[in-house]
Amino acid sequence: MHEKLRQHIEKVVPLTDDEFAFVSGHFTNKKFKKHQFLIQEGDAVKYHYFVISGLLKLVYTDNAGKQHIVSFAMEDWWESDFYAYYTQTEATMSLECIEDTEVLCLLLEDYKKLCDGLQKMERFFLQKANFGFLAAQRRIISSLTSNSKERYEQLSKQYPTLIQRVPKSLLAAYLGVSRETLSRLSP
Repeated sequence: MHEKLRQHIEKVVPLTDDEFAFVSGHFTNKKFKKHQFLIQEGDAVKYHYFVISGLLKLVYTDNAGKQHIVSFAMEDWWESDFYAYYTQTEATMSLECIEDTEVLCLLLEDYKKLCDGLQKMERFFLQKANFGFLAAQRRIISSLTSNSKERYEQLSKQYPTLIQRVPKSLLAAYLGVSRETLSRLSP
């Protein structure tokens, strides 16, 4: 499992064996079952998660009780309620397993130690954050300017394996369409 983390990091920055030993020592491994929560709304958010295997959904529930899927996370992706994690406030979103999932967990204190102790990791996390911001901007622009068919086509082109793994009802919620509409859009 730590080898997957090393491969992931080394797509951005090379690491010596000693550097990787330092990095991997800051992560803990956890396994969760399908439908189990890693984070629930109102909880303290302890961890930033790196997905080794499985599939997660990040959900915001509005005042009317409607659930909005903010994002999905599969292998090689990072996920958390980032606002609550970095500000050490209560979660406003829930993170739930769609499949049995194995993750590596990083405490905020350990994140800071990694960034302070190894400039390469600061550069790695900066690049990951930048790409996360870019993806969020693309999603916002798509939501504002594209119709449901275009949003579905963009998602299926960008993440074809995700489309195969996520139940249609969850895809519909993510795209902001009804299950019936999604059925007409998807093959």
